[in-house]
Amino acid sequence: MIAAQTRLQPAVALFRSLADPTRLSIVRRLADSEARVVDLVRDLELPQSTVSTHLACLRDCALVNGRVEGRQIFYSLARPELLVLLSSAEGLLAATGEQVALCPRYGDPV
Repeated sequence: MIAAQTRLQPAVALFRSLADPTRLSIVRRLADSEARVVDLVRDLELPQSTVSTHLACLRDCALVNGRVEGRQIFYSLARPELLVLLSSAEGLLAATGEQVALCPRYGDPV
């Protein structure tokens, strides 16, 4: 049992990294094109400190890369597979009739 849990830890960490609404919003925004912190702050209407904190998490998880250009950092998705995962998740949600969103344990409270 412990060995199985240990093998699942990377997947658990991946899904936890994407479970936060702000991080998921950042990933979705970066799916369109690379962006600087200032762009993400404007587009997501979030404080700079919040965006920076969540970018650090995504960077630590190797989901986001930063490209330095002068005094600016342009962030982008590190792995194209992330887009496939998000697309698959959207397909799964559609196939389940959005039941996941209605789940009494994890979905939105009614």
